[in-house]
Amino acid sequence: MPGIWIYSEDSVVVRQLLTAGQELKKTMQQPVNIITLNAEDVQSLAATGADKVFLLKGNNPWPESYAGAIADLLDKEQASVMLVGATIRGKDIAAKVAANLKAGLVTDALSVQYANDAIETTRLMYGGLAVHAEAAALPALVTIPPRTFIEAPDIGGQSEITTVEVANEDSRVTISNVCPIVREGADIATANRVVCVGRGLAKQEDMKIVEQLAAAAEAEIGCTRGISEDYHWLPNERYIGISGQKVKPELYIGMGISGQVQHIVGIRDSKIIVAIDSNEKAPIFEAVDYGIVGDLYEVVPLLTAALQKK
Repeated sequence: MPGIWIYSEDSVVVRQLLTAGQELKKTMQQPVNIITLNAEDVQSLAATGADKVFLLKGNNPWPESYAGAIADLLDKEQASVMLVGATIRGKDIAAKVAANLKAGLVTDALSVQYANDAIETTRLMYGGLAVHAEAAALPALVTIPPRTFIEAPDIGGQSEITTVEVANEDSRVTISNVCPIVREGADIATANRVVCVGRGLAKQEDMKIVEQLAAAAEAEIGCTRGISEDYHWLPNERYIGISGQKVKPELYIGMGISGQVQHIVGIRDSKIIVAIDSNEKAPIFEAVDYGIVGDLYEVVPLLTAALQKK
């Protein structure tokens, strides 16, 4: 029967998508179903409040191989909409499933709702300069970035669990070797507080004042693209921006950052944005909650000292 379907290889993202799925359920009056490839996640997902949990069971360890099987399941069940976590793998699967079903696909949606017999979404365009509203006829697929919605809490009970044996995984592409990326420090994309530094910092030796502020604020350190890719003062996973990390902390403090749109896209969902820059006309001041016009070499030590007293 028609329904709302959810998939991500990351069970945390599944719970976030379930929040959006439950809202659609209210307006569409259709069940919410979860698809997973991980047998170890089934029992925990069955306690989230979904109507059904489908475990696709096959011999291929790579999620990308199951796009055809997912499309077949959605077609058989006459799915109305599928929400997919907009991870690298999720986007790959969503595109393949949409192509197999000849269905519309909206990527990186920030909101999703059902109205006028269609799935209506919004997403950013032109590096965050515009918000684009789209409507996709049913059946439709929508990819949603991680942390767009809060995680749905477990409500107890037990969803119906169905195991689907998959015999037609796509084996045309095989992976012979995996080299994991070695990351330094915590994942700033999930940090509750972030201190970010830009080209206003004169030399690498001055990173110590950034580190002191981060320690006093109990924050992770981020940076602009120039600091990581041009100067190589910090690893690339610390770069915040449209092609880097997108953060959503309770507190973001930027220093020596002009605030071009490419960077603002990465911080716009922060709850409180604070900026320190000597140029009072810096674009970043248009996006902040609190702005300090001043020399970061004078302001940051004072701010650090104040936080240390707390």
